[in-house]
Amino acid sequence: MFWFGVPKSAVPDRMRQVLDMVGLWERRTSRVMTFSGGMKRRLEIARGLLHSPRVLFLDEPTVGLDPQTRSSIWGYIRELKAREDITIFLTTHYMDEAEYCDRISIMVSGRIAAIGSPSELKRDSEASSIDEVFVRLVRPELAGRGGSAA
Repeated sequence: MFWFGVPKSAVPDRMRQVLDMVGLWERRTSRVMTFSGGMKRRLEIARGLLHSPRVLFLDEPTVGLDPQTRSSIWGYIRELKAREDITIFLTTHYMDEAEYCDRISIMVSGRIAAIGSPSELKRDSEASSIDEVFVRLVRPELAGRGGSAA
C-alpha cells in the first residue's frame, strides 16, 4: 500500500525526516491555521519532498516573507540540495536569491533573455555596460505631471 507514492511503512520515518529538515517536527500535531506565513511555506516544501521527488518546482518560495524567514527558507533549500538527489526549479524576483542557484534564466516578456551561472551573467552584464536607457511612455499624456499616475 502506498501513500502519496511512498510505501505506507516508510511514511512515518520520511515524515519525520522532512519535518525535521524544515524545523516543524515539534509542531506536527498543530493545526496549520495557527502557522505563520513562513511556517506554511516550510510545510509546503516538506509536503513536496515527502515522496522523494527527483524534480521539485518552487514558485517564489519566499515572496512576502520577512528577511529572517526568507533566509531560513533558503537554508532549507540549500540543505535539501546537499542531502537529496534532486533537481530544483524555482522562480524568484529577488536577484539576491538567484545567487544561490547553479544556473539562472532571466525571462523578459515570456522569453529567455539570458541564461548562465550567476558569475557568468554578472560578467556578461558588466562587459556590456549600458550607456543609454530608452523609455516608451504608455500614456504620454501623463508625462510631466507631478505625483503618480495610478
